[in-house]
Amino acid sequence: MTLLRDFLAFPPGILLELFARVLFACACGALIGFERARRFKEAGMRTHCIIAAAASLLMVLSKYCFADLSVADGFFSGDRGADPARIAAQIVSGVGFLGAGVIFRSGATVKGLTTAAGLWATSAVGMAIGSGMYAVGLFTAVVVVLLQFVLHKFHIGADAYVQSEIRMTIPLDDEQLRGQLYRQLEAFGMTVQSADYRKNEDGTMTITASVRMKRVLSMEQVVAFTQENKRIQSFSIVNI
Repeated sequence: MTLLRDFLAFPPGILLELFARVLFACACGALIGFERARRFKEAGMRTHCIIAAAASLLMVLSKYCFADLSVADGFFSGDRGADPARIAAQIVSGVGFLGAGVIFRSGATVKGLTTAAGLWATSAVGMAIGSGMYAVGLFTAVVVVLLQFVLHKFHIGADAYVQSEIRMTIPLDDEQLRGQLYRQLEAFGMTVQSADYRKNEDGTMTITASVRMKRVLSMEQVVAFTQENKRIQSFSIVNI
């Protein structure tokens, strides 16, 4: 009987519209999540769908769940301190904690910022649709997807650079070669952000350097330089 009473609390037309809001928010979340999933990011379609649907539902609750508490009863007065908008306000805080879980740092590299921002934007899209602003929610979802795709595709802004790790082995006492290597890396357009040194038992030293370089940088010159210099015993570079 309780379930039947809950269904009868809203006219069928309004109830179907509320269902449609949650489903439409889920679809917009899938749109944003698809771009993340195809690039094998930490949060994919399922995560974005769930966040958008949940944000939409919480927005519906925020708007309609307290309709029976009238202003005339004084429930929303300052004395009682009750405010249904608090539910919607906590969505942003909750998604903020969730977004922090996909951000991690390795040395000088910070990854997951775009995914975290996408999760936050997805919750905003769900809130807009949950409040009935379908066009605004859809428009924002499309803008977010276009920004993610265009900025990555054409390497604009931070996407124009890539973080890499260079590992090379040189003679331990050859400080001149070490300085020459750093100058040559800078000449190739690389910025050395940090470096670790490890002494080996065979009288060599392994240098592990974190560098930032443009994606369009050709590695052929770098490889040719390391092959021509016989004092460099080993060289490797990995994008991180």
